Amino acid sequence: MIDEYDLKILNILQENARTPNVRIAREIGMAPSAVFERIRKLEARGVIQGYEARIDPQALGLGLLAFVFVRSEDATTGDDPYGERLAEIPEVQEVHHIAGEDCFLVKVRAADARELGRLLREKFGGLGRLRTRTTVALETIRESAKLPLGGRVWASDAVEEEPEARHA
Repeated sequence: MIDEYDLKILNILQENARTPNVRIAREIGMAPSAVFERIRKLEARGVIQGYEARIDPQALGLGLLAFVFVRSEDATTGDDPYGERLAEIPEVQEVHHIAGEDCFLVKVRAADARELGRLLREKFGGLGRLRTRTTVALETIRESAKLPLGGRVWASDAVEEEPEARHA
């Protein structure tokens, strides 16, 4: 069940996952112990999947961002083992199983075009019968993992009042 307090907590944590519980509590008008318990429950239910540091790829010499469309020759058999294997490649940041002409959309980071070529030949090519099409990003305008939570409360998650409480 996600209520308005959970959404407020999630919005704050999306902005800065290191925000202390005391500060969150002050912002949403709740006791720090209650905020701690809500966060613990959100983590236990898998709503909060983890915490990561966002690192500038340029600072580590990984300035080239590319999106690789991958088509498996095995896709027609219904036995396509490549998604998990692609996800194991360190340079791969995201793997999406997609509908359409291709099987996967893969986001990768590399130092430069030469390293990207090596990655495609050696690591992608080493997986087996894959065909790739690559698009290189010239500039990143916005990149975020934040979800647009707004003030949304899901109807299926709303707590129903007791009938007698409505008429009191």
